[in-house]
Amino acid sequence: MDPSAPVLHLMCGMPAAGKSTLAAQLGADRHTIVLSEDAWLSALFGDQMTTLADYGRCSARLRSAMAPHVEALLHAGLCVVLDFPANTPEQRLWMRDVIHRTGVRHQMHVFDLPDAVCLSRLHRRNAARGHPFAATEAEFAQIARHFSPPDPSEGFEIVYVAQTG
Repeated sequence: MDPSAPVLHLMCGMPAAGKSTLAAQLGADRHTIVLSEDAWLSALFGDQMTTLADYGRCSARLRSAMAPHVEALLHAGLCVVLDFPANTPEQRLWMRDVIHRTGVRHQMHVFDLPDAVCLSRLHRRNAARGHPFAATEAEFAQIARHFSPPDPSEGFEIVYVAQTG
């Protein structure tokens, strides 16, 4: 495989698992763009998002608008770090469609951390107020109920991320 060919990096993991931290690290590479769902949702729909159902509606609109942009970046030869959660089969289907339409190599970075670690990080993140959204423990639990790690039959190249911090 050509090491200079574009790569689409995908993130799968619970809130505060470290997805955005890894996205920023990957994005430090030359010819790499990071697209953060949280940043875009906050800028475009922040005042419209008060429930997880609102998130689902706004996220679907954003994915629809972003797909051609992501594809154009990949076709231009840039690597893209998609800091959007790949936590459900529906979310991953959208990502799979982008991969099929562009034919690029991809890596799905999967974070498998205990909920207690993520909750501890979430509390620290919320206290620091440096993130556009401050999920509650109840919202975390609701997200956890819908979380479904990728199945090998989905065909993603999986990279498991070791627990840190």
